[in-house]
Amino acid sequence: MNESERIALFIDGANLYATAKSVGFDIDYRRLLREYQTHGRLVRAFYYTAMVDDQEYSSIRPLIDWLDYNGYAVVTKPAKEFVDSTGRRKIKGNMDIELAVDAMEMAEHVDHIVLFSGDGDFRSLVEAVQRKGVRVSVVSTVMTQPPMIADELRRQADDFIDLAHMAGKIGRDVGERSDRPIRHVDRRTSTHTTMPSHEPEEIDD
Repeated sequence: MNESERIALFIDGANLYATAKSVGFDIDYRRLLREYQTHGRLVRAFYYTAMVDDQEYSSIRPLIDWLDYNGYAVVTKPAKEFVDSTGRRKIKGNMDIELAVDAMEMAEHVDHIVLFSGDGDFRSLVEAVQRKGVRVSVVSTVMTQPPMIADELRRQADDFIDLAHMAGKIGRDVGERSDRPIRHVDRRTSTHTTMPSHEPEEIDD
């Protein structure tokens, strides 16, 4: 472990949520931050997600507010709603461009980027960042069928970390889990001492 290594985290929110769900645990974002603070000098932790802004209540809003107050740089944009060929209501939100632009800018200021996503579209980004001399680790899983990580992304990364092996370090304690619905958090009055669950809308990349 290099204590002087400058690290930046890039979290594809919807992808990480789906990956954690597939391997059977909830992410404790406070523990995730602390974990990487022990690996070196954590410069920035980005979290990306699309949001449905025209709804009175969004189930992901409490998590976004908590992250915003507790050390994460949260990047959001409105998701687009459409009806597919079968008549089902779908919500589409892709944050790839926003993540890629930020990663290229941060590459000048860090030694190591950790990407929490299995999306194969990020392979070219990883290659470009590596050309700038930055090491790239990718966090996803191969424990599912099919694997959550695209093979080309795993091959391009300098290191692959299986999320399933991180459950003990960044998973939420069972006692903290709650089946109660999340209520809206008022950012003007809340101190956000309790981290809410992540229960996102059904969003397609």
